[in-house]
Amino acid sequence: MNLEINDAMIPGTRLKKRDMGNVTGLEFLSKVFYISEGVMLSQIREVSGIDGSTLQNWTKRGWVANARLKKYNIDQVAHILIINMLRSCIQLDHIAFLLQYINGKIDDTSDDIIRDSVLYDYICRILEALTREDVASKATIKDVINRQIADYEEAAPGARDRLSTALEIIVTAYYAALIKKSSDEMLAHLMSSY
Repeated sequence: MNLEINDAMIPGTRLKKRDMGNVTGLEFLSKVFYISEGVMLSQIREVSGIDGSTLQNWTKRGWVANARLKKYNIDQVAHILIINMLRSCIQLDHIAFLLQYINGKIDDTSDDIIRDSVLYDYICRILEALTREDVASKATIKDVINRQIADYEEAAPGARDRLSTALEIIVTAYYAALIKKSSDEMLAHLMSSY
């Protein structure tokens, strides 16, 4: 993107891409879940920086599904990372609405149009593709989204349009968060040198 603001971190985590072999999305999640089919709250805290009380609050509000036997599966972790990557620029209840718009009720996978881990993968793939684009525009974002979700098979009529619309909002918000972070860093530098 011509904004030249790139994130060295894996989206939604506090881990640097280079420390994880420059992987994101499903490749990253596969590394996290390589040994086990579930991860504990302490591991989520380590990866994301989210404290336990915050995650419990999200669960209590119905934004995150309950862990099974104190372990979170790959889709739950992806869901948590998506919330985490957006929470600095979108209100939490709006993020919850957006994720519900995509997949319906949090505790009912029968109304999902996409697994959360695949959604996270699409987000990461789109973000990576956008860093290689010369022009930052709504048209560019839409074009990249359409290319990245070309392999998506609709679970229900209109699902592709819903997914595309939600991805456009997510990606735009993510870049807004990166721009805000960059602005905050510039301001902090100015204030410390004044």
